[in-house]
Amino acid sequence: MRTTSTVLFFDENYDFVRFYWDLCMLLLLVANLIILPVAISFFNDDLSTRWIAFNCLSDTIFLIDIVVNFRTGIMQQDNAEQVILDPKLIAKHYLRTWFFLDLISSIPLDYIFLIFNQDFSESFQILHAGRALRILRLAKLLSLVRLLRLSRLVRYVSQWEEVYFLNMASVFMRIFNLICMMLLIGHWSGCLQFLVPMLQGFPPNSWVAINELQEAYWLEQYSWALFKAMSHMLCIGYGRFPPQSLTDMWLTMLSMISGATCYALFLGHATNLIQSLDSSRRQYREKVKQVEEYMAYRKLPREMRQRITEYFEHRYQGKFFDEELILGELSEKLREDVINYNCRSLVASVPFFANADSNFVSDVVTKLRYEVFQPGDIIIKEGTIGSKMYFIQEGIVDIVMANGEVATSLSDGSYFGEICLLTNARRVASVRAETYCNLFSLSVDHFNAVLDQYPLMRRTMESVAAERLNKIGKNPNLVAHREDDTTSEGNTINAVVNALAAEAEHVSLSDDSVARLSERSLGLALQPLQAASCRMAGVALPGLGVAAAALPRPKSEHDFSSAQALSAAPAAFHKSDAGIAP
Repeated sequence: MRTTSTVLFFDENYDFVRFYWDLCMLLLLVANLIILPVAISFFNDDLSTRWIAFNCLSDTIFLIDIVVNFRTGIMQQDNAEQVILDPKLIAKHYLRTWFFLDLISSIPLDYIFLIFNQDFSESFQILHAGRALRILRLAKLLSLVRLLRLSRLVRYVSQWEEVYFLNMASVFMRIFNLICMMLLIGHWSGCLQFLVPMLQGFPPNSWVAINELQEAYWLEQYSWALFKAMSHMLCIGYGRFPPQSLTDMWLTMLSMISGATCYALFLGHATNLIQSLDSSRRQYREKVKQVEEYMAYRKLPREMRQRITEYFEHRYQGKFFDEELILGELSEKLREDVINYNCRSLVASVPFFANADSNFVSDVVTKLRYEVFQPGDIIIKEGTIGSKMYFIQEGIVDIVMANGEVATSLSDGSYFGEICLLTNARRVASVRAETYCNLFSLSVDHFNAVLDQYPLMRRTMESVAAERLNKIGKNPNLVAHREDDTTSEGNTINAVVNALAAEAEHVSLSDDSVARLSERSLGLALQPLQAASCRMAGVALPGLGVAAAALPRPKSEHDFSSAQALSAAPAAFHKSDAGIAP
């Protein structure tokens, strides 16, 4: 075995052997905890060959397990993925925790006691019969020390839950462990109900003597003892007869206390486990109850209450999560991976994403917001200023014109609302939900932030938007408004400056003349641009006049190279089957 101070994982071969060793130990522990009380209480052949062989075999295996524990790595408390394999650290930890309890429960104290007190003389059974009986009874009590192996059972079950990932079903495992522990305590209590009168020699007022069970078969004795113990523990009676002696009274009280404790533990754990079994559904029911109380407080109409209830049912599907809080606690990379996985169906269904750069898709998806619309809801209203665009994950929407006519319909994988984000204009059509629609929205700020990083995708969306405008009878040049204005303005300013430079070279003018000429020329040149901008905004400005600042005389024309570069050719239009949208 490796003895390095710390490694990340167990050795695979050793871990495989340890798994079967733990399994055998678990089965042997269960057998001991069930068989030992029965054998001690209901059988008198403590020195029979089969009983000695069983005890010696069990004690030997448990002593070997102590040695194995000295060679078994322990997991660090602050990092469960690291296992300490240093023998000194393992021994120090084991000696400080469970070593002495395991050692006491593994030593055959009853046999050691009998060895030191045996007498081989023939007169032993005649002269010392009473003393021998007391020795045997004391040996029985010493054999009860083996029941301390219960601590090993608890530890092994906990280790299996941690190491072998049984905690994935921890709710059911905890309920199962609790029920098994209650049954085991009831089994022990039944054996104790018979053991104490047996050690006393079955006095006449004991429940065993009253029921005449001294010479009965051991299974009948155990059945009546278990019935008596369970009656006490469940507080439903005292068995066939109430306690007649002081010993029976104390045993009855002990059984009642243990039963009440187990019942309280079971009730508390069961309630806690049931509540934690589906916490998201419980939170959804609490949210719906709160909404119902709010609707009743505000006295909302019945139809509106029905729509709100149906909205919650469709939106949350019976489970409520604070997804923003959950994702906000993750690392940036992990949060991005989760969002990409959640939106994988959307990315697969949108043709625009299928042909786009993966980095662009990831940047867009991480900024999307999930929204739900009911049938008949107006998602976009014509004439309003757009602040979002939408991607359809599931559902059907209609594009409605001003005259109420449905121009077209969009379904899964389509997107709409990008035109006004590209043009800064008002919505050119309304969008109405035909069915329940699951949409993802992208705000204008996130839209511009992403497209500024990917200018090629901006030109692609502009071409698609121009095509859609053309289909619904709108001017497709609205999309190229920004680019055309920038190009025209740059050409105009360049022409004015060139004229000023040429005139200054041939005619000697004063600085005031140059300023007045610059003001007049620039004002005349910018007047068509502002008029065009006003027409695009739907505002008429009669008698437009511009007062521009005086321009200094340039030394060369190279200062306006950036303005000339704006006159580049616009991008080619891209065909799209996504449909028509405002």
